[in-house]
Amino acid sequence: MHIRTPLEAYHLAVEQQGFVSDAAQQHAVEHLQRCYEALHRGDLPQGVYLWGPVGRGKTWLMDSFHAALQVPARRQHFHHFMGWVHRRLFELTGTAEPLQVLARELAAEIRVLCFDELFVSDIGDAMLLGRLFRSLFDEGVVLVATSNQPPEQLYAGGHNRERFLPAIDALLQHMQVVAVDGSQDHRQHPGQRRQRYWLRQAGQPSALPGLLEALRRAEPVSHQPLQVGHRQIEVHSHSEGVLHCSFAQLCEQPLATGEFILLCDRFKAIVLGDVPALSAQQRPARIARGTEDAAERVVAGDRQLPALSIHDNAVRRFIALVDECYDRRVPLYLEAAVPLDELYTEGYLAFAFRRTLSRLQEMQLERFG
Repeated sequence: MHIRTPLEAYHLAVEQQGFVSDAAQQHAVEHLQRCYEALHRGDLPQGVYLWGPVGRGKTWLMDSFHAALQVPARRQHFHHFMGWVHRRLFELTGTAEPLQVLARELAAEIRVLCFDELFVSDIGDAMLLGRLFRSLFDEGVVLVATSNQPPEQLYAGGHNRERFLPAIDALLQHMQVVAVDGSQDHRQHPGQRRQRYWLRQAGQPSALPGLLEALRRAEPVSHQPLQVGHRQIEVHSHSEGVLHCSFAQLCEQPLATGEFILLCDRFKAIVLGDVPALSAQQRPARIARGTEDAAERVVAGDRQLPALSIHDNAVRRFIALVDECYDRRVPLYLEAAVPLDELYTEGYLAFAFRRTLSRLQEMQLERFG
């Protein structure tokens, strides 16, 4: 079977698959094509860092590049990768220069590492990424990444950001930074719609019972708590392929990305009810005088914490859940108190939520899942 190059895949998508021609995408795919050709000549090219607003096709371009590769490569959501890094570093406790050991292990396995959604908000990640990126580049690993921000804006305003500057320097030195900033949000192009978001009307019956019956197709149903890794969570119900729970049960409990990964491993669809309006005014935050991050004590001094709203911790988990469902193509069905475009309009996480809104909108199309 003929394996299409990134450029061939893009031209085919425009000519035969209904993609809209986009100069910014064409520019990006030319950079990916040059990287692809160099890798298959045996050269060590610079990687490619694709950044731009949501819905501009960055993930599709990277995935087409990854699918075309005939050299060893790994493609991961960035948060999955960082979860693996932290687990591996724990296993390497007591080893001299563990990040270098980790980089050598990866380099023995792959030549190319593709990251989707490179976004840094955790100080523990920020502190180690400079050394990690430098070690990967020193071992000859080529990075290709997507992000909503250029490297210079990553972790902007984050505490101890000077600890992250070496990571930015490494990215700029070893990657071609390419803006994919065309005027069109390609997720909004017409397509056959499939409703996966319902507005709960006061006094009207919920749409979820009928939906659940259709999704389960007579699968046996349990209402018992669900064991997820080492944690037990309350849910409305679960069958072999379908999970039904409330927003509070999944997003207002101390769950993390790892639990959402396990849920997407297990279920073919997730139904989330009782989603409230998530917007709220930001509240003045207290002064932080020191924090614990990973295994290191971080001296914070007197600094003002971000002004979060009452919902923002739950919104962070909701963002992580949507990201995981989107990346794994697990349909997420929602019933909420407000229309989709009113779900989160005010709060500290407004920038991060733009991607979430775009992904939820794409989930309303038949092609998703």
